[in-house]
Amino acid sequence: MSDKIQVVLADDHVFVRDGIKSLLENEANITVIGEATDGVEAITAIEELKPDLLILDIRMPNLTGIEVVEQLRGKNNFVKIIMLSMHESEEYVLKSIQAGADGYLLKGSSKEEFLKAVHTVSNGGKYFSGDISSILIGQLTHSSINTEPKQTLGEEQVITKREKEILKLLLSGKGNKEIAEALDISKRTAEVHRFNLMKKLKVKNLMELSNKAAEYALL
Repeated sequence: MSDKIQVVLADDHVFVRDGIKSLLENEANITVIGEATDGVEAITAIEELKPDLLILDIRMPNLTGIEVVEQLRGKNNFVKIIMLSMHESEEYVLKSIQAGADGYLLKGSSKEEFLKAVHTVSNGGKYFSGDISSILIGQLTHSSINTEPKQTLGEEQVITKREKEILKLLLSGKGNKEIAEALDISKRTAEVHRFNLMKKLKVKNLMELSNKAAEYALL
C-alpha cells in the first residue's frame, strides 16, 4: 500500500486539472491517481480507484459537485472530499458541508493554502478557505444570539468546559492537530474529546454539530 496521499481530481476544465496536478505532484507525499471531467466520471473514479482524497469542482456537467458528494455519502462512501469553487457564497458553503464535504477551497487560493488544505483534510481535519469558517460561526451566532435555547440538554449530554473549547475550534474549521496545538494537548487527547463531544450531542458531521450548538445555545 502506498504511503502517499492518493488523489482524484474532478473538474471539467483540463487546464484547471493540469494546474492542480502539477502543484500536487511536486510534493513527494502526494500522487494523482485519477481524473474526471464530470460528476458521473467522478463517482466512477472514486468507486474504482478508492483514493484517499477527492478534489471536486462544485460546478460540473451531468452532476454538480454537491450532488456527487450526496450520492457518495448516500452509498456510505466516506472518501475525504475538498470542494473547489470560484464562489465564497454562504449558500454554496453550507450546502457543501451539509452534503458531507470535508473542505471548501477557493480556486484563487495560494499554493501554500492548497497544500495545507490537502494535508489537513487527509489527516481527518476540516479546512475552509479564507473567511469561509466565519460563515459557520456567523450562522451559529445569528441562530443563538439574544435567544433562549430551544431545548435543554439531558444530564448525560452536558458538555464540559474543555468540550466547549473543542466545539468552538471545530466550528472555526480546525482539525485535530490544530486543536491539539491551540489547547496544548496531544492529538490523541483532542480526538478523544471530539469523539466524546459528538457522541454526547448525537451528531455525525460538522453541519449537524453547528445546528445542535445553535439549538441548545452552547456557545
